Amino acid sequence: MKINNIQNNTMKTLQSIAIIASLFLMTSCDDDDTPQVINEEELITTVEYTLTNTVDATNTVVYKSVDADGDGPDAPVFTVTGSLLANSNYMGTIQFLNESESPSENITTEVVEEADEHEVFYLSSITDTTISKDDVDANGNPLGVQTTLQTGAVGSGTLTVVLRHEPLKPNDGSLSNAGGETDVQVVFNLQIQ
Repeated sequence: MKINNIQNNTMKTLQSIAIIASLFLMTSCDDDDTPQVINEEELITTVEYTLTNTVDATNTVVYKSVDADGDGPDAPVFTVTGSLLANSNYMGTIQFLNESESPSENITTEVVEEADEHEVFYLSSITDTTISKDDVDANGNPLGVQTTLQTGAVGSGTLTVVLRHEPLKPNDGSLSNAGGETDVQVVFNLQIQ
């Protein structure tokens, strides 16, 4: 009789341990339950690059690209207001917007806040037109939201603007050395008068 009681008590104890273990396993967290930070790629519908002549503030040029459907089938619409003058210096500011929302979202704010994870690149096909980046991230690496553009002789070509996410920093200033992912890339017609 004692042996039966010992066996029954042992079985009950084992069952209790199994139930407790099952409950523990069901309520414990696994790696899939931990919150994950997702950095979703922002939709950038509009790129606007504003240049103001440093000698004549009335000479303002605005390059604007609007791609209302983002990566959809519709081509972006490009507009240029004003004229760049030969042998002149311009202060530049770029804005990245998501105008598919109302009110529109200024993505530039995020680019500046996360400056160590972004860089704007400017590529001119006109060799004597140069663009320098006037702002830096917390580590002293170029950002490119604020620029200086210097024109040379009269000419025409293209101006490519590229926003890179998580580029290699520091880099040699070239897009080919930067790495990272392209958030947006636009190509404007560039006319120097």
